[in-house]
Amino acid sequence: MPEINIDRSLSFIEGTQRVLDENNTLERTKDKLKSIGVTRIASITDLDRLGIPVFSTIRPSAAEGAISVYSGKGSTETQARISAMMEGFERCLAERQGLNENVKENISSIHTIDSYDNLSGNGNAINPPSLLIAENYDPQALIEWIHAWDLLKNEETFVPANSVYHPYDEPGRTLKLFRSNTNGLAAGNTIEEAIFHGLLEVIERDALSTAEFGRNPGKEIILTEEDGENYEILRKFTDNEVAVKLWALNHDTEITTVVAVTDDVRLKDAALLVMGAGAHLKPEIAVRRALTEAAQSRVVQIHGAREDTEREKFVREIGYDRIKRMNKYWYEDGEQISMKDLKDLSKTTPAESIDVIAGQLKKVTDSAVVVDLSRENVAVPVVRVIIPGFEMYTLDRERVGKRAKSGPRKKMTPQERPWRKGRRR
Repeated sequence: MPEINIDRSLSFIEGTQRVLDENNTLERTKDKLKSIGVTRIASITDLDRLGIPVFSTIRPSAAEGAISVYSGKGSTETQARISAMMEGFERCLAERQGLNENVKENISSIHTIDSYDNLSGNGNAINPPSLLIAENYDPQALIEWIHAWDLLKNEETFVPANSVYHPYDEPGRTLKLFRSNTNGLAAGNTIEEAIFHGLLEVIERDALSTAEFGRNPGKEIILTEEDGENYEILRKFTDNEVAVKLWALNHDTEITTVVAVTDDVRLKDAALLVMGAGAHLKPEIAVRRALTEAAQSRVVQIHGAREDTEREKFVREIGYDRIKRMNKYWYEDGEQISMKDLKDLSKTTPAESIDVIAGQLKKVTDSAVVVDLSRENVAVPVVRVIIPGFEMYTLDRERVGKRAKSGPRKKMTPQERPWRKGRRR
C-alpha cells in the first residue's frame, strides 16, 4: 500500500532541523554505503581556495545513463560527508530494480501499464500534462504508472513512473513523456525527514525556474556580522576575491528560497560563474544551503569529475564576459533586504514542518505526491516528491508551465545574448 503515515511523535533535536545529530547520522549511515556500491568517499575541499567543506562519493555500479560521482556540501566536514553520502543513497534507490547490481528488489508500490483515460476512469491518477510535458500527448497512449500517496488530498493516486525513476527507459509499447531528472529525490534518517527535504527541493527548483525564466532574481539579501555563521561563510568567499550576490526569490508561498550567485573576480573564469540554491522554512538555513552549494558548484567545476559537467565546455566556449552579459540580472544590484525581513516558518517536529509546507502548497496546487523508494536491503529511507504544475525550467528548458509563463518576463537585449561576440561597428 502506498499510504504514508507520518510519525507525529518524532522531534527535531533542539536547535536543529534534524531528528539525529551529525555524528549519530554519520554512524548510522556510513556502514550502509557498501550496500549501494559506494567504493570511495573523500574530501575535495582543498581543490578550491575557499576552504568550505565539499566531499565526493564514487559509485561505479550506477545504472547506465546515470552519473556515478556525487558531491555534498556543508558548513562542517561531517555535514559535507553526510550530504555526499545521502546523494549516493538517493541516486541508487531512484534506479529501477535490475539496472544496477545493488538494487535487488522492487519498491513496494504497485506498477501498472494503462492509458490515463482508462486509469483515471477507475480511480485517481495524475494527469500527465500537469507534469509539464513538452511534446504532444495522447491521453489514450499507454503509460507506465506507480501507485503513490497524495499528501494534500490524503489519498492514493497513480503517477507516471517517468517522474519517479531516474534514469528512465519506458518498457515495451509505453510512452516516454520527458527526460527524467532527480528533482524531489531525498534521503533522511526517517521517511518524515526525507519527505520534508524532498518537498523543499521541489519548491526550490520551482522558485529558481520561475526566476530564471522571467529573469527576475527577487530581492537582494545583505548579511552583516549579526548574521553569525552565515556571515562567516560569506566572508570565506569575499576574503578570497569571490563576489557573491544573495537573492531571496519571489514565490507564491511564504517559504524562503535563496540563491547565491558567485563571480571569481580574481580568475574571471566563465566556468566559475556558478550559483547555489536552498529552500527552507528557516531562512538562516536556506541562506546557508545556498552559500555552501555555491562553494560545492565551484569545486565540482574545478574537480571536473562528474559526468554531467558539459556546462564547463559550453561556458568556456562562450567566454566570461558574454556569460555575465546573458545573466546580468543575477549580478546587478537589487532591492535590499536583511535576514529579519524573511519569514521564519520553522517548527520543532518533522510532522509540523510537513504540515506547514502542505498548508503553503494548498495556496498554489491541490496535489503533492510522494513515492517511497526505500528498499529493505538498503536501510536508508528515500522518497521521490512530485508536485504537479511546479516548474523545472532550471533542469529542463523544454518543460515550462503556466505559472512561469503567466508572470512578467524580462527579455534579453541583443548585448546579453550568448551568441553575440560584440557590438558591430
